[in-house]
Amino acid sequence: MKEPKRVLFVNSEIYPYLPESEISLIGRYLPQGIQESGKEIRSFMPRYGCINERRNQLHEVIRLSGMNIVVNDIDRPLVIKVSSISAARMQVYFIDNEDYFHRKFIYTDGDGKLFEDNDERAAFFARGILETVKKLRWKPDVIHCQGWISYVLPLYLKKAYSDDPIFSDSKVVLTLHNEHLDQTFSENMKDKIIMHGVSPKDIEVLDTPNGINLAKLAIQYADGVVYGEENVHSELTKFTSELGLPTLPYEKFDQTNSESVQRFNQFYDQFITNKE
Repeated sequence: MKEPKRVLFVNSEIYPYLPESEISLIGRYLPQGIQESGKEIRSFMPRYGCINERRNQLHEVIRLSGMNIVVNDIDRPLVIKVSSISAARMQVYFIDNEDYFHRKFIYTDGDGKLFEDNDERAAFFARGILETVKKLRWKPDVIHCQGWISYVLPLYLKKAYSDDPIFSDSKVVLTLHNEHLDQTFSENMKDKIIMHGVSPKDIEVLDTPNGINLAKLAIQYADGVVYGEENVHSELTKFTSELGLPTLPYEKFDQTNSESVQRFNQFYDQFITNKE
């Protein structure tokens, strides 16, 4: 009997942990639909400080927590929490760290100014997921990244973790939105995200470290692209086209319509149908 195919969802937002938005609703209902179609799924998101742990019944997974991740030359402990969406029979894993994710705001401070360490938070999030999935010994066929904070993961997967048997066959599907394309990261962003297996040449696109170039970095290491808005920034669609990547055009996601899920399911399948 063949093992079911596996899809790892890397989300910036999932409802009901964050308010309803197109991104958070897809983060909530797409994994459920893919699971109900017969695939195995795992879902991850950051444990932002505005998420009420008691109300959402988050608890730490001791066996997965405890390792340290070095970002910007500082060792920081990785804490993994989990919560269940009982109506969907689905667990959500949360990447947590006191320095990066215990703030009451998501990406900006109370005055609307973007956090200066957003680049480090993205790097920590990506490595935290990959290390946790290794500990779970759960080999994903497709990793679907949605939301800018997931955009470092494709680089790490293809460069730093490519020889790991857990990820050797994993393909990356990337959803592009126009969110935070104008954000500017620290001048030394490249130094912050470099790790064993990643060379300066691999991240040349970040010579100008901003939101649009971070999105380009993710596209560069993706296997397929989903357009998450009707008019995704032309620089990103052009870059995707130049790389010849398969794309899934924008269509508003409707969790009540099984065809919405089926579109994604068929898109994933083109990357894994030949895998025994």
